[in-house]
Amino acid sequence: MIRRNKTTLIFVGALLAIILVLAYNHWRASAYEASRQTPLAGEQAVSPSVNVLRVEPGRYQAQLIGYGAANPRFELTLSAQVTGQVQQIAQDFEAGNRVKAGNVLLELENSEYRAALASAEETLANAKLALLQEQREGLQAQTEWSASGLDGEPDSELVLRKPQLAAAQAALKNAEASVTNARRNLAQTRITAPFDALITSRSAAPGSYLQTGSEVGSLVSTDRVEVAVALSAQDWASLPPLDQMREAQWQVTLHNVENNQQWQATVVRAEQSLDETTRQRALIVAVEQPLEQVPELLPGTFVEARIPGSAIDHLWKLPSSALSQRGYIWYIGEQQTLVSLAVQPLFADAEAIYVAAPVAMQSSAQQILVHPLSSYLDGMPVIPVEVSDE
Repeated sequence: MIRRNKTTLIFVGALLAIILVLAYNHWRASAYEASRQTPLAGEQAVSPSVNVLRVEPGRYQAQLIGYGAANPRFELTLSAQVTGQVQQIAQDFEAGNRVKAGNVLLELENSEYRAALASAEETLANAKLALLQEQREGLQAQTEWSASGLDGEPDSELVLRKPQLAAAQAALKNAEASVTNARRNLAQTRITAPFDALITSRSAAPGSYLQTGSEVGSLVSTDRVEVAVALSAQDWASLPPLDQMREAQWQVTLHNVENNQQWQATVVRAEQSLDETTRQRALIVAVEQPLEQVPELLPGTFVEARIPGSAIDHLWKLPSSALSQRGYIWYIGEQQTLVSLAVQPLFADAEAIYVAAPVAMQSSAQQILVHPLSSYLDGMPVIPVEVSDE
């Protein structure tokens, strides 16, 4: 029993010693933290210095940027409209060559079609002769009926040969239609370029036999390329009305994204529906005679479009570094403290972002932080140091 009591006392003493050590360590840590946070007597907390830019609301012209590919105005796959063997292919009918509208690209053997035209013309001549004869016989029948002294009209139209005349007239129309069809078939043995074009491929060869609908080659027009530039609703709000842009031949600058070659385009129209994926609407700009430009604007070139918009009042012009990753700008408020403001830039260019100034801040200049840090807090005292906007 005495040994058990002694063991109990030792355990209780050890437990009390551990509790005292833990309490002492906690007290020391609290005292050290308090000494770090509480300045010593006569010592003041130092406010950090921040670089600020003094800005005033101004009037700036929107500059919108979009992207798209230069597509030809027309793309066409040529196909044979009649059957026949390829007799001749034009020297210019090769991929990469340019041809004028009406140039013959390919000719089919046409003896059958010439024979068909000759037969149709013979049928037409016979139909004309038959009609003349029937008209003469009709006049003679009318004369004989009048000379008979009978009153009124004959019981049958056959007496005056009216049905025979109608049949001759119908036969003439049919013969004329056959000649027209035969001439068209003969003309279609010569496949021509329907517009000024750039040949992109050729799939026919001399001696090959083409069926109606067989592919001959493909080409694209050279009179114009168009770029569809997708724009958001906010972008459209920064542009003048479409009719005004078209009337003024609104100029858009295109840049090749690979080598920065540059061309001038003109606004021609806009799509009247939203893309199902992006929910954006495209502005269509065009470059006339793209292959005559210096440098050439080749179909398929991917370009950046820089579109001048409307002039907008009450905007701040800020360096892009002034916008934090969370979409805030910071400015100096009362008593030299920081204030955050959530903003959405209306547009941007290579030099700056442009932000709509709140109504309450449009009448005076503001000190905007140039490089805000993620550790800044609203109400934090700072020392502003003004810098230039260069």
